[in-house]
Amino acid sequence: MDGADPATVRAALDSGDPLPGTRGFAGRLDAEDGSPRLVRDVLGRYPCFSEADDPAAWSFDPRDLTEPDPVPAGHARTADGDEQVWTLPDPPASDDDAAAIEVVREAVAASTAAVDAAGLAVAFSGGVDSAILAARLDAPLYVAGFPDSHDVEAARSAAAAMDRDLTVVELTHDDLERAVPELVAATGRTNAMDVQIALPLYLVAERVAADGYDRLAVGQGADELFGGYAKVAKAPDDPRVDAETVRGARREVVTTLPDQLERDVLALRAAGVEPVAPLLDDRVIDAALPLPGHLLVADPEPGADRGDAERKVALRRAAESWLPEAVAGRDKKAVQYGSLVARELDRLARQAGYKRRMDDHVTKYVRSLVE
Repeated sequence: MDGADPATVRAALDSGDPLPGTRGFAGRLDAEDGSPRLVRDVLGRYPCFSEADDPAAWSFDPRDLTEPDPVPAGHARTADGDEQVWTLPDPPASDDDAAAIEVVREAVAASTAAVDAAGLAVAFSGGVDSAILAARLDAPLYVAGFPDSHDVEAARSAAAAMDRDLTVVELTHDDLERAVPELVAATGRTNAMDVQIALPLYLVAERVAADGYDRLAVGQGADELFGGYAKVAKAPDDPRVDAETVRGARREVVTTLPDQLERDVLALRAAGVEPVAPLLDDRVIDAALPLPGHLLVADPEPGADRGDAERKVALRRAAESWLPEAVAGRDKKAVQYGSLVARELDRLARQAGYKRRMDDHVTKYVRSLVE
């Protein structure tokens, strides 16, 4: 069992508790009659695969299987098929802002305090998510990006404000061309967006592993749980979400986590490190779900664009006691853009003859590197 002891998972199966106090789990936990059964936690924080219709042939690594089929999040897989055994809670919105923020602060404090710092490094972009980890964990900080990238500059300024050393992994075109086939082999994904997102994680993790660390703390989950996306802020006016409210849009993006986390975990493991995600601890999830919409995305000024409103309000307020004000309030770019990996992979694709007028030209370029 990956991520939790079997007794905890058995108790969660018996009670139906989707958040039993772990940071996720997956693996084989046979049924009472001894027949093979695979389980994966409600947010899919650990990947798990089997051959189609054969849970006895399974692995944490899809490369071990002929036709790997991921176990769906919140499900148990047996020879009879997949059964949903856990559902993410949907509590009513809290009506006490101060208490809700304090619950978030206490949850983050507890989840980070439980992390063993031995062999640990922190993926640090300078945004509030990774800055919380940097402030709470006694571990070295690493950032990956091209030399003129937003993430490198933001990480340098935040590390200076926090009086911390920072290792910068400066990326090159050669790094991208070498890493793409390795990443595709590990994740099984060739679409441009997945590759662009995973590349900076993979390359920073490679350096972390080369420096002798075997675990990497990452801020995954914070944007989804605490309202970090523009499409959540703009609900219901953003066509990328169906929900009519900010809370509904937040829940919608939370349901995308299993697919994202499968990619990220496989990428990091292929680079030689085990991911540690304190902001995906059950305690943090339990604290985030009841937040009202205005503690996810601040109410904008009259006439202002909702996309420009402050996001992750509760998380920022909770972090104010740990971080300099400028760091706690800082916005960040998505990793593929902040690191300039998306821009430079596009540049390489065009140099190789895959022009922007071609449909999905970067994906075609990625596949050419693999072939």
